[in-house]
Amino acid sequence: MKRSELREQVFQLLFRVEFNTPEEMREQEDLFIETNDKEMSDADVTFVKERYERIAAKLPEIDKQLNEVTTGWDTGRIGKVELAILRLAVYEIKFDESIPTGVAINEAVELSKKFGQDGASSFVNGVLAKFA
Repeated sequence: MKRSELREQVFQLLFRVEFNTPEEMREQEDLFIETNDKEMSDADVTFVKERYERIAAKLPEIDKQLNEVTTGWDTGRIGKVELAILRLAVYEIKFDESIPTGVAINEAVELSKKFGQDGASSFVNGVLAKFA
């Protein structure tokens, strides 16, 4: 899979965090892979799971950073789709030196266009601009 396709898979798995307990997420990881409609190699599966787990481990720190830059919004008010996209992008910006900030922001905007509500891409871009 291409990097953007893998990122989309990580986003979809990360989205499940809002609907499952941390204990349930181990099972959700396996269920996600088993029921995925995309053909994923073993390397793809490993990448998606490892990336998700690294992000999940940093969620409190990522959410704290998001809450500091979103005026009038907090992670409890942000739409679930947009929140998952923002968490993924903030992880890439702050903790993954292999991904340039501009790429992380652009990919997040593209995900929000595909999965978010009307205006989500502008919101995501505006929030992430504060991390650039």
